[in-house]
Amino acid sequence: MSRPEILVGDDGTPRCGWIGVDPEYRRYHDDEWGAPLHGDRPLFEKICLEGFQAGLSWITILRRRPGFRAAFDGFELETVAAYREDDIERLMADERIIRNRAKVLAAIGNARVAVDVTRDRPGALDELIWSFAPMTTRSRPRTWADIPAVTPESEALSAALRKLGFRFVGPTTMYALMQSAGLVDDHLADCWRSQPG
Repeated sequence: MSRPEILVGDDGTPRCGWIGVDPEYRRYHDDEWGAPLHGDRPLFEKICLEGFQAGLSWITILRRRPGFRAAFDGFELETVAAYREDDIERLMADERIIRNRAKVLAAIGNARVAVDVTRDRPGALDELIWSFAPMTTRSRPRTWADIPAVTPESEALSAALRKLGFRFVGPTTMYALMQSAGLVDDHLADCWRSQPG
């Protein structure tokens, strides 16, 4: 089933058609997607949630995000990095999250890597991720076909994070992170979010 390029909502506002009619998708599209996000903790949360999303729809993660935040102690790096076996079992029993053991273990392992990266330099994870933002702005996409799934920058970001020991950070997942954290802005040309001002 094809999706429309642009949907005009009941409020008369044109939006990227991927939101469909879901109000949470609409809020996320309007307030978060493509907006620059900074900070070690918020970006660590994005890495985790994008990893949990692999193989699933993003709306599944959005709807469970409050549960993820509660289960993972707000994605505070030091706290998640200190999780032990009892925490893993607690998470595996928590119906608010995606109970995939490999992804749970990756989130904990990623927290430990993030702590190592930021221990002596708070902001280092933010700096690392943002160093892969494209240097040039491509033309505003007009259709879904204009939006790539992977870019040289997402491949390089993926490789850099993997080298440090991060997991579930493939190039496609990292491009999704780049979109959601505003390193790139893929709102279609006719979407209200692409308009200046």
